[in-house]
Amino acid sequence: MIMLPKLVIKNALRHKFRTTLTILGIAVAVGAFGLLRTVITSWYAAVEATATDRLITRHAVSFIFPLPYSYGDKIAKAQGVENVTYFNWFQGVYKDKSEFFPRMACDPQTIFDVYPEFIVTPEEKEAFQKERNACVLGEDIAKKYNLKVGDAMSIEGDIYPGKWDFVIRAIYKPRSEAVDGTQMFFHWQYLDERMKQDMPTRAGYIGWYAAKISDPNQAAAISEYVDGLFANSSAETKTETERAFNQGFIGAYSAIITGINIMAFMIIGVILMVLTNTMIMSARERSREYAVMKTLGFTGKHILGVVSGESIFISILGGAAGYGLTLLFVGAFAIVVPKNFFPVFILEPVTIMQEFGFAILVGVIAGIIPVVQAVRIKIVDGLRYAG
Repeated sequence: MIMLPKLVIKNALRHKFRTTLTILGIAVAVGAFGLLRTVITSWYAAVEATATDRLITRHAVSFIFPLPYSYGDKIAKAQGVENVTYFNWFQGVYKDKSEFFPRMACDPQTIFDVYPEFIVTPEEKEAFQKERNACVLGEDIAKKYNLKVGDAMSIEGDIYPGKWDFVIRAIYKPRSEAVDGTQMFFHWQYLDERMKQDMPTRAGYIGWYAAKISDPNQAAAISEYVDGLFANSSAETKTETERAFNQGFIGAYSAIITGINIMAFMIIGVILMVLTNTMIMSARERSREYAVMKTLGFTGKHILGVVSGESIFISILGGAAGYGLTLLFVGAFAIVVPKNFFPVFILEPVTIMQEFGFAILVGVIAGIIPVVQAVRIKIVDGLRYAG
């Protein structure tokens, strides 16, 4: 039994060129699998980054319909609600229409209390809260446009027409890699005052409320209570966890995500076929050797260990090389694709585990047919084999 690992390694490296090509084939497939899975996990990054103690209240019909500003005080008084903030989608064009990143009006007094994952210094926070046309940018978007605190920023409105001038008073740092660092926030009052002047019918509305609650286990009861406050009104609400709210956005892309998932797992099938073909060829060429081993007293278990061990050994080498390629692919993808498409694009540990897990599983499966052939071969037939 002690010599079996040596036999496994020597057999695997006997045809170095063929083994190298097999490992490369597995590596490319594993690398592609890792990239596709990273695209999917990055799509869900906003969902995974959600807090369990936050509820979102939006219009019951659709997210695009606004809610009265007056709802905020009633939500804040609900039992179990610690703090409430609000947002309004602004959009607009900064430099170029293709240069998209989230731009939202917010409540400057409460946003950092409800969203502590946006980290700013006390000085920046105070400066942002004091100045009506101040804005705060995410670290990633500030870096992309080479913007810094004190710079002016002008946006051409589309949903809210006109030219909007801002001054950058804070640049927030995401608390972790999973937090979006590409957003822009500014005072809702600045937006509302302009609406009162130019379009009075649009004044006094916000997009959605975000409430921080004391006990996540009470989320359903609090949601029901909040929605009950505005039942049978002209603007009924739907309150849900932040996770459910974000999943609603991703649901629109479910067909694309399913397609990418199918492609990722089809790649696993490709790996399986590549390795199975190599192992079958290898086992057939060694029919005479297996017969000799049986003559010397090697049992079926020994032969099973040698053949399946070789298959798993090659697949692990391919998986390790594939992990290296995944790092390369993900790094190149993050550079080439604009940050605003995937604000969070990181290789998750679960993807790495899947890569090695599937590589080992493929090694086990690919060894089944060659093992059966090697174990069943008769000594006489094996010694006659001249292939």
